[in-house]
Amino acid sequence: MIDWQDEGILLTTHRHGEAGVIAQVFTQERGKISGLVRGGAGSRMQPVLIPGNQLSLRWRARLDDHLGSLQPELIRSRAGFLMQDRLSLAAGAAVTALLAATMPERVPHTAFYAQSTALLDLVGVEDWQSLWPLAYLQWEMVLLREGGFGLDLTTCAVTGAADDLCYVSPKSGRAVSKSGAGAWAERLLPLPAVMRGEGDADTSDILQALATTEWFLLHRLHDGAALPAARARLIEAIARL
Repeated sequence: MIDWQDEGILLTTHRHGEAGVIAQVFTQERGKISGLVRGGAGSRMQPVLIPGNQLSLRWRARLDDHLGSLQPELIRSRAGFLMQDRLSLAAGAAVTALLAATMPERVPHTAFYAQSTALLDLVGVEDWQSLWPLAYLQWEMVLLREGGFGLDLTTCAVTGAADDLCYVSPKSGRAVSKSGAGAWAERLLPLPAVMRGEGDADTSDILQALATTEWFLLHRLHDGAALPAARARLIEAIARL
């Protein structure tokens, strides 16, 4: 019998049978896992099984590769913050949907779990709407790295220079300078200064940066399939700020 305890962020739920729910959770020590919550469709579990909630988990199965039985308990409810307005609702939905869509099963990402938890906890704090878009962009860049395709934005892939970097190669994920781009500039992705931790990080720069990370999420982590619609709704909400 396999029996372990952990904590995690609830990502998705799906009905299973008359009363059960299959829950997908991004855990601290074991990465993304799924388990059957018996009675999860009942009214008692509804406040617990809300995507974005922080849960204490007990998972049990006869063998490690089986769909285990999952017993969740609420550590921290984020429902009040994540549903208070359009941006907060889009924020929580985009984070949980992207984690569900792109993270591999049962591969630990302990540091990224901590960053994801901190990002969700930022929603609702004072002045969070001015802070969150930049924090979210930084989170997406780490998501790419955790998925095995981190961007190298330190020096130009063509000249080796660290100055005048304004493009990203869609093939290599490396920065390219204006002089190094030459006739290939139209085929490259934009590299706003905010992606290198520079500049004022205004909304227009963040949106441009998110268009670049979207290309890599779509073509490197999601195999060209459409990204979750929740991410597009988040981009629309950020654009309204």
